[in-house]
Amino acid sequence: MKLRTSVFVISCVSTLSFACSSPTRTPNTNSTSAPPSSAAATPDPFAEARTLFAKDCQTCHQPDGKGGPVKLEDGTRLKVPSLREGHALRHPDSEFRKQIIEGGDGMPSFKVKMSSRQVDEMIRFIRQEFQGGITPPPEKGPKQ
Repeated sequence: MKLRTSVFVISCVSTLSFACSSPTRTPNTNSTSAPPSSAAATPDPFAEARTLFAKDCQTCHQPDGKGGPVKLEDGTRLKVPSLREGHALRHPDSEFRKQIIEGGDGMPSFKVKMSSRQVDEMIRFIRQEFQGGITPPPEKGPKQ
C-alpha cells in the first residue's frame, strides 16, 4: 500500500511539475480583439495629398511623377516636366507653391481647388514621394 501511495504521489508531483514548467496557451475568449497590425498602426501622413494628386495631377504628371508628353482632351499636347528630376529638384518650395496656385505653361491654376494647407501638403508629398525626401533648395533672397 505504501508503494502504491508513493508511486501515486510521485506521479502527481511529476505531472504538476511538468504542467507548471511548460508554457500554456489559452484560447482567446475575447472575440472583439484582433492581433496588432503594424500596417494599421502607422497612418499615411500624405493620404489627403495622395488622393488630390491622383485626382488632379497624375493625368499629366503620371502616377510615378515622371511627367512626359501628354495629349489633353482638347487636343493640346504638352511636355509635362518630371517631379523626380531636373529643375523640379532645384525649385524652392515657394516656386512650387506659385506654380500650383497660379498655374502657367499649360498647367491649370489650383487656386480655387486647393486650400493653402493642401498646397503645402502637396509640396511635402512631392518632396517625399518623388524626390526621396530631399531638403529643398534655400529660398531666393530679394535681388539687390
